Amino acid sequence: MLKLLIVEDEPGLAAILKQMIELNPRYAVTGLADDLATSLAACDRVLPDIALIDLQLANASSGFNVAARLHDRGVLCLFITGSAPSFPLPDLAIGCLAKPFREDDLVRALAEAEDILRGRERLVLRPSLPPQLQLYASAPAPRPASGWAPAVRSRRSWRERVMTWVHRPARFRTTAGR
Repeated sequence: MLKLLIVEDEPGLAAILKQMIELNPRYAVTGLADDLATSLAACDRVLPDIALIDLQLANASSGFNVAARLHDRGVLCLFITGSAPSFPLPDLAIGCLAKPFREDDLVRALAEAEDILRGRERLVLRPSLPPQLQLYASAPAPRPASGWAPAVRSRRSWRERVMTWVHRPARFRTTAGR
């Protein structure tokens, strides 16, 4: 069972996240925290495998500080925020899930995080991640080769063919000027 810590300063959103996560019997939420002090206290009680961290927290705490402290304790972090960082932070977190997101985006993000935690090879069923999810820890998955489909030559449009025919000046030059 994968143990998760939710670090979110909005209690309503934290409760909804907890309910959505615990719908899957493979996941258990070990604690809810709203700042650095409560997240460290929750880690002292039960060490989670993954922490879902909002970047703007209560009591002037930053999600970056929480991620750095939890990373020192060996906890993988996944940012869940409305304002995603404009640059990757692989030293602090494995990725970022931008708010608002749907339940299936959260499920996919947790599955990807679990695969990274367990060191599993990614089985590419979907070639791309949800638009809200950006992973820092892994390179984009290669698209599966579709060897079963016959190769189809790209065909030029009717306009391109006509323009190619029109732009061949050698065929239409007159020799009257010679």
